[in-house]
Amino acid sequence: MLKDKNALVTGSTSGIGWGIAHALAEQGCNIMLNGFGDRGEIERNRAALEEQYNVRVMHHGANLLHPNEIYEMVEWTCAQLGAIDILVNNAGIQYTAPIEEFPRDKWDAIIATNLSAAFYATQYTLPFMRRKGWGRIINTASVLGLVGSVHKAAYVAAKHGIIGLTKVVALETAGSGITCNAICPGWVRTPLVEAQIQARAAQRDIDIETAASELLTEKQPSKEFVTPEQVGQLVVFLCSDAAVQITGASITMDGGATAQ
Repeated sequence: MLKDKNALVTGSTSGIGWGIAHALAEQGCNIMLNGFGDRGEIERNRAALEEQYNVRVMHHGANLLHPNEIYEMVEWTCAQLGAIDILVNNAGIQYTAPIEEFPRDKWDAIIATNLSAAFYATQYTLPFMRRKGWGRIINTASVLGLVGSVHKAAYVAAKHGIIGLTKVVALETAGSGITCNAICPGWVRTPLVEAQIQARAAQRDIDIETAASELLTEKQPSKEFVTPEQVGQLVVFLCSDAAVQITGASITMDGGATAQ
């Protein structure tokens, strides 16, 4: 279905982004990975994904805090793989603190990484999609793009912003062969969430699995984590012909969290 399409997935060296990259590669997409981590591990994973699905897989280490590096990543992706058909704005960071104590540098970094980076990547990629008359832009938002949560001012603000950006891009590209949608996962057991589980375990002096279970019980009626693989399959669907009239949507995958 997506054979020989080119996909850029930000924040894809682990977690949700890796699940998305894996799912797209399985469908025949060439992949540009982006993200931080151990260089040796990234290279091993890149090579394994390339070999497993017989597609081209590359990595660009752009720091998404800097718009010029995002521009360079988009240009390099197009030079190496060809014009970008699928852009997944997935990269995200987190920090928790009450508003009165929220550090200015953490606010700036979260807004830049979780929101501004998606704007710049979209801005730089859209001209290539318009020339081809086809494109899929998928933004990883969160249930926290739809509801609030204490001590997460920057993250909640950024994810609400992502949903607004998604709607604007969808309206500006309607009828052009390009769609733009947001995915809103609930708890996914990624490194970002694992850090919150560990903090809870330490604070309450309980074991990790008990802390994880409490987290799910409080927020997610299914009492099960969403998996990166499930998110990846939703991205594949949004890239398919069946989803051609789905644009500007914010699709929850949260075990019923926002149904409460």
